[in-house]
Amino acid sequence: MKAFEDNPAQVKKADLVVGIPSYNKASLIGLPALQAALGLKEYFGHLDSVIVNCDNCSTDGTKAAFLNADTQGIPKIYLSTPRGVKGKGNNVKALFRKVLELDARGVIVVDATLGSMTPRWIKNLGEPLFKDFSFVSPLYVRHKYDGSITNDIAYPLTRTLYGRRVRQPATGECGFSGAMASVFLRNEHWNEDVSQFGIDIWMTTIAMNEGVPICQAFMGKPRSGEPRDPSFDPGPAFRQAMNTIFSLMEAYHAKWKATKWSKPTAIFGFGASEVEMPSPLAVNRERLYGRFREGFNRNWETYRSIFSFENLQKVREVASLSMDHFEMPAQVWAKTLFDFAICAHRKALDRSRLIEVLIPLYYGMTLSYVNKTEGMSVLQAEEYIEDMCLTFEQTKPYIIDRWG
Repeated sequence: MKAFEDNPAQVKKADLVVGIPSYNKASLIGLPALQAALGLKEYFGHLDSVIVNCDNCSTDGTKAAFLNADTQGIPKIYLSTPRGVKGKGNNVKALFRKVLELDARGVIVVDATLGSMTPRWIKNLGEPLFKDFSFVSPLYVRHKYDGSITNDIAYPLTRTLYGRRVRQPATGECGFSGAMASVFLRNEHWNEDVSQFGIDIWMTTIAMNEGVPICQAFMGKPRSGEPRDPSFDPGPAFRQAMNTIFSLMEAYHAKWKATKWSKPTAIFGFGASEVEMPSPLAVNRERLYGRFREGFNRNWETYRSIFSFENLQKVREVASLSMDHFEMPAQVWAKTLFDFAICAHRKALDRSRLIEVLIPLYYGMTLSYVNKTEGMSVLQAEEYIEDMCLTFEQTKPYIIDRWG
């Protein structure tokens, strides 16, 4: 798949690349392009830098908006997948190739929709790459109910399986070395879900399993101004991320089965900037509860084929609880995700069907988390999640014993 390229400054080599994946983001891309340029000039002025928009052949004028954006003299390159080829993962794969062509030492990826980005984000994601780190994951201040897929699934699972505490393993920003771009490009575990929104969790998981030095960069500022109510449909991103998680569990099963407990991951830049609190977020508990109950009743026979007998009874007890007293114990939730992973491993159910019937249970777990943390501060809610993750790690023998 050859990318279309427009390189007005004829850039042939760069030390540091900022990549901005996009599709029809003409009205938004100018802001992250400008903030990236300001960060590059202020913190990496001694390096040769370039900003690359890796696009999906947008039809709304994204290319023109990017090339006309004020980037303070920092050169720009526009890349596009062929017409009809969509997906963030495909964008980022084109970026991998361009990074190698430019012989770049470091790469920073930021989302085209970032209204909260500041120049310091470029510093925090980029500096560790010149201090011998190969992969940098962002650490945001988030509302306790924002990022529920990460809170309930991605973080506890990746931490438990692969033994690294990376708090935001499936987010839209990261940094990686030029050598890591080559590792990503050579990796054989690429599929349709990775070529879409599965790319974020894929990159983090690959980095964890390649044994490269990784760290987290404290961003100080919340990622977005308007967190999303988790009672809404999680959309394609949930399905593609779950498919990617299950596929990588197959690929790296020998490593995660041999991994016991987790270890902290270094945090770069913590306390170096003023912390801004996230925007308020209202959660519709009635919708969460209704979607859980409706889905649980509709899919009961399917759940009987997925769960172990012991866990089936536990989940059934949980399902009988009223909304105000609803609680999914951490061990039950851990075994639930492990049962689904085992079902995917054994190919006992069509993968798309498997993920669809997981969604009502995810609504239930989210409601449980909201009920438990309602009166907690952001910090207290983080401590609650850490305790949940410890329970996941203690429950890990359950999946090792049943995996086969």
